[in-house]
Amino acid sequence: AKMGRTLVELYYDVISPYSWLAFEVLCRYRHIWNIDLRFRPAFLGGIMQQTGNKPPAMLPKRGEYMLKDMKRMAKYYQVPLRTSADDFQRIIGTSSLTAMRFITAMDMTNPQYLEPLSREFWMRFWSQHEDISQPENILAVARQAGLSAELSQKTLEMISSPTVKDRLKETTAEALKHGAFGMPAVVAHYDGKPHLFFGSDRLELLGSVIGEKWLGPVPS
Repeated sequence: AKMGRTLVELYYDVISPYSWLAFEVLCRYRHIWNIDLRFRPAFLGGIMQQTGNKPPAMLPKRGEYMLKDMKRMAKYYQVPLRTSADDFQRIIGTSSLTAMRFITAMDMTNPQYLEPLSREFWMRFWSQHEDISQPENILAVARQAGLSAELSQKTLEMISSPTVKDRLKETTAEALKHGAFGMPAVVAHYDGKPHLFFGSDRLELLGSVIGEKWLGPVPS
């Protein structure tokens, strides 16, 4: 972390809608709060498996609530997330592993594209309701994020390499070590210890712990 700044790590997966909300709000706060924001792409499937967590929608009542909740949160946070009745089927039927490996490879080689690339994956899956698991879709996302065809292709070829696979496993293991059981997992390194906050609705509490003022989801 830069001198006197609090390191705040965001462990996220682009299949997670609440991760998108946390991502956008933290992006807005990164120049308002005295924080050093670090994006940590990880694999939600791995976290669920390791902790024995189940998708919330496995409980039908909770699934119903979540659809309404996501809609309200999207409006409140001013993020163009669009819900539909088949969202849970889409999540269950989509593996984000290839996408998260692609994002990890980008983080390792061209980290300046990490933010626009991640945002574009959420836009595609959560706003346009399109696939993000197939190579051709991933290349389309990369183009949309401003990457050259050559760089996109090179990054796609990296995803099957042990280095990229291991890096994603390591980041996921770090999230677990901090106590994560789902996403987003926000870890603030403050006062000599890590503080874990789960979800996109704990950012006000995060501010309070690190001595920063919460100015709402869209600080002017």
